[in-house]
Amino acid sequence: MRRHSARLFTVFEERAGWRSGRLTAVDVADRQAAHEGAAMSFPQIQDFRDECEALAQVLEPLDDAAFEQPTLFKGWTLHDVIAHLHIFNWAADASIHDPERFDRWWGDLQRTIAGGKNLREATDDWLGAERNRAAFERWRSFYPGMCDRLEGVDSKLRVQWAGPPMSARSSVTARQMETWAHGQEVWDVLGLDREDTDRIKNVAVLGVNTFGWTYRVRGREVPAETPYVRLEAPSGAIWEWNDPASENRVEGTATELCQVVTQVRNVADTELRTTGPVATEWMSIAQCFAGPPETPPAPGTRHRARTPPAWAKHLV
Repeated sequence: MRRHSARLFTVFEERAGWRSGRLTAVDVADRQAAHEGAAMSFPQIQDFRDECEALAQVLEPLDDAAFEQPTLFKGWTLHDVIAHLHIFNWAADASIHDPERFDRWWGDLQRTIAGGKNLREATDDWLGAERNRAAFERWRSFYPGMCDRLEGVDSKLRVQWAGPPMSARSSVTARQMETWAHGQEVWDVLGLDREDTDRIKNVAVLGVNTFGWTYRVRGREVPAETPYVRLEAPSGAIWEWNDPASENRVEGTATELCQVVTQVRNVADTELRTTGPVATEWMSIAQCFAGPPETPPAPGTRHRARTPPAWAKHLV
């Protein structure tokens, strides 16, 4: 969940009127019963698992001191990144399997933040004494079971979240997106090139589907014309969305489109090609994640280190 200041959780919820849409345990049980027999695995589960495994492989060699090192994402340390991913993995798991527990946790988190702590401090309180390698091990030991528990869940099951209820499939996709997005600061600070696979399509779809959201979250009217998007997948396949006759177009690699919509890169730092005023503006403010409007990083501020830092050279 890429929202980080003290009042953002409650303010955005109140602004959108989402509280009235909360699901109860009875609602979830009824929906589970309604879909009984239709439940089956969906591919986003394995994609999320693989995204976690890729990040775990990169982080595995790091020692406690390395996890205390800052990244280019708002000064977050590697510990902050992995702690953040874990707490919201836990929350997503609870929202599907124990919605009442999720509600209690969500209420506690909001009260902690309203009391003056930021999200990172609240997360550390939740983790207790576990920091750095210990937090990494907690994250790594949790997501495999989380994925196992998702097998057999109906992809259309409506589940609770910090914002409006969403489908189980959307919940898992969001977890993959955030793992991939926050993973970028890990690859960047270690000076590593990430080799994406076609599972990134889930993130690209989310980016394309949130075109309207990018405007609505800013209180602006959604443009009438949705840009045509043509991307080259990591495999070399071509992915396309919307009308190819549109005057507004976004073209380039899937990786760079995903970097822009998750706000881990400014579009000026990519080779994406935009044609038309709507496409150009969209890429300058694109936001595929929930929360209040966020400003993309300034040009040149998010990038891969040219070489591994001195503290990591013996570890990677």
